[in-house]
Amino acid sequence: MKGLIIASNGSGGGKTTFTMGLLKALVNREEKVQSYKVGPDYIDPAFHSMITSEPCRNLDLYLMGEKGVKYSIANGNKDYAIIEGVMGLYDGKGIDEKYSTYHLSETLGLPIILVLSPKGVSTTLCAEIMGLKQFRNANIAGVVLNGISESYYKLLKLSIEENCGVNVLGYIPKDDRLKLGSRHLGLIQSSEVEDIQEKIALCGELVEKYVDVDSILSISKECKQYDVEYDFREIEGLNLKIGVALDKSFSFYYKDNLDILERAGEIHYFSPLKDKSLPEDIDFLYIGGGYPEVFRSELSSNVELINDIKKKLEDGLPCYAECGGLMYLTQGINNKEIEALEDTQQTYSLVSFFNGNSYMTKRLQNFGYATVEVGEKSPIHKSNLRINCHEFHRSFVDLQEETSYEVEKVNIYGELKKWKCGYVKKNTLGAYAHIHFLGNEKFIIDILKEAKERITKIKK
Repeated sequence: MKGLIIASNGSGGGKTTFTMGLLKALVNREEKVQSYKVGPDYIDPAFHSMITSEPCRNLDLYLMGEKGVKYSIANGNKDYAIIEGVMGLYDGKGIDEKYSTYHLSETLGLPIILVLSPKGVSTTLCAEIMGLKQFRNANIAGVVLNGISESYYKLLKLSIEENCGVNVLGYIPKDDRLKLGSRHLGLIQSSEVEDIQEKIALCGELVEKYVDVDSILSISKECKQYDVEYDFREIEGLNLKIGVALDKSFSFYYKDNLDILERAGEIHYFSPLKDKSLPEDIDFLYIGGGYPEVFRSELSSNVELINDIKKKLEDGLPCYAECGGLMYLTQGINNKEIEALEDTQQTYSLVSFFNGNSYMTKRLQNFGYATVEVGEKSPIHKSNLRINCHEFHRSFVDLQEETSYEVEKVNIYGELKKWKCGYVKKNTLGAYAHIHFLGNEKFIIDILKEAKERITKIKK
């Protein structure tokens, strides 16, 4: 499998547009493609998967560690690995390049295609490219320009190749039809864009027509064959029946996490928006992140499912809920601080398993990478754990429940912030932290083993 990384000088630089177009162009050529997304993002991978019909996988050195990243790459079995970067090339956890797209490129030894969306510059763009290239000697193998006219492209191509010694491999013309909508946590999900297939088709056509795809493929480098394995034998004989919430209200899952769950049994997906009950006789419930605040009315109106979930959790069904999943298990979501959302003064009733409400706010809460100390109060862990996590939400919860997490985050000034999370009740753990199971495998192994013990006792 050959691979390359698509990076930019910042968010909004054109990475997603170009990545979508390149993926579609390769699919049209009948190439076998595995896409990846650098960092903890859930939205972009869904667009990738829609194009390739293959689940996109995340590569996050902080959440997964080097071993987890290499494991995911080593298990790719396609012709090409197309990796979309995150933010700017060198933007990572703090004020250095650690955990950035550049860090990943160095870890995997893969070349970088730099995508830029220039406006009102010519030679100055060359200075920026040289800065990006020389700052840490990044392996920038080519440049693609986004959202410009043909005449502007010709000028910039001549200037960049003359002054930077980097090949300019094409451009994507400015076209308003390519625009994707956004909301308070980023792009609107692919499942919500009505004309998404038309946008994808157009994107692929433009890349095929205006970008030298053949040269880009020739730049790609053979991915190393890493000898990396995880030991999941402890969960492979559990034979759990696992319910996973999945629709446009809850879709934030890492594919590697789902793969690990499948080692422990069978996954049965259900829709919190449409289904009237949980899958029959499940042993474990996993509710990931998503946009429950956007679909609060529809979720609230599905009274049959809400009642079924609450009863089963009260009866002891083991459950793990992340971020939006945590919000879903509270008494309701209040949007009074968000003017952009309708019905700002109304609280929509939800599962009401946890005693207290969720509240939307105008800004991100506890945003970014952090570390979780999982304490012994957790209903699904028998020992303390220290694991890496990521938070990204504009809400907070006010719950009268015990907590088992102490979350820590050190800011760029070296200041330590701590807060409590990881709400526990019966056999349920709900928390804001998003956790990648690769790199934190003991976390999920403990959860599943304890779930097996507890559900076995209940059924007896």
